[in-house]
Amino acid sequence: METPPPLPSEAPVDSPPEEPPPLDVDSSPVDVEFPCENCGAKMDFSPTSQRVTCPYCQHQMAIPQSEDEIEELDFHAYVAESVENEETVDAVTVTCATCHAVTTLEEHVTAQECPFCGSAIVTDPGHRRVIRPRSLLPFRVEDKEAMKLFKTWIGKLWFAPNKVKRYARTHKSKLSGVYVPYWTYDANTISHYTGQRGDDYYVTEHYTTTVNGKSERRTRQVRKTRWRSVRGNVFQSFDDVLVLASHSLPDKYIQKLEPWDLGSLVPYDQNYLAGFRAEAYQVDLEAGFGEAKNIMDPQIRHTVKRDIGGDHQRISSLSTQYKNPTFKHILLPVWISAYTFKNKTYRFLVNARTGEVQGERPYSAVKITFAVLTVLAIIAAIVYIQYM
Repeated sequence: METPPPLPSEAPVDSPPEEPPPLDVDSSPVDVEFPCENCGAKMDFSPTSQRVTCPYCQHQMAIPQSEDEIEELDFHAYVAESVENEETVDAVTVTCATCHAVTTLEEHVTAQECPFCGSAIVTDPGHRRVIRPRSLLPFRVEDKEAMKLFKTWIGKLWFAPNKVKRYARTHKSKLSGVYVPYWTYDANTISHYTGQRGDDYYVTEHYTTTVNGKSERRTRQVRKTRWRSVRGNVFQSFDDVLVLASHSLPDKYIQKLEPWDLGSLVPYDQNYLAGFRAEAYQVDLEAGFGEAKNIMDPQIRHTVKRDIGGDHQRISSLSTQYKNPTFKHILLPVWISAYTFKNKTYRFLVNARTGEVQGERPYSAVKITFAVLTVLAIIAAIVYIQYM
């Protein structure tokens, strides 16, 4: 993710936290709208009831459950096929000039707020041909519960300024519900390797030492390693290797939202998007597979070392073929919001399935300094007592 423009310089230490950029999901355009059959108002998907619900008359509509299996698509066949097919759709997208997030929207929308950084966007919509999602995990954690989880999280942070913790307890900003794009990849791999196997053995070594002013001859066991060249092939199967298809959120935080309950994926249905946004993928299918290979590599190397055996292993060369790779394009639900402290904006994320919270946070220089001084004082006291 590219670095956004620099924020204004920090305010004085005693300045109160400020209101963050607005991230009001209710006032922002969404990708899909469903009118209520009773009153005509816009219906939203309810994480609690797992139904599309009218916020005014409470009318609910069940989402038809497809009996179709979530199909894995052939990676090579799809990459080779450059023509339009039933798996791709035309999407109207807009790119945030500040954080470069790409979200989809309805064609009649001309302005909105970026759900990732809160920047106002006057849209100049572009059209792109995208692979349509095949499945998703519906929102399960309500926004109120997500905010409660955030306040609990920030209240437990070490070295966080007290003003931030007090501010978080009273903060009422709303969250943006966003479906974040991912790829999953399956593949069977065949890896040919060359390397060396090291087997330990021990030899008896004689040496002379001085004991009570006299020389004594002693023996000891010394470990040595015998190396020999090896080569071979290993086979591995990978299922649902998960790759983030977005650059809009910091990797180190979005990855810590894992694990996801991918076994609960449901076939894609636009009803689940009612009241939420869906981000368009920025990492394409081939680039995503390249990242999937990077994720597979450590496990392949572990399998190679296990195949080499012995006490030590060295891998000289490794060549992997990926047989019958398949993929899915899926959407995973995340609550996103931000708070501002001393003129700096901190974003936080909530896994809308498990409630896991991750995000950016400020540190209190006063608390850190006090902690360091306390540790130094304790060390000094221990040293003083020992040498008294």
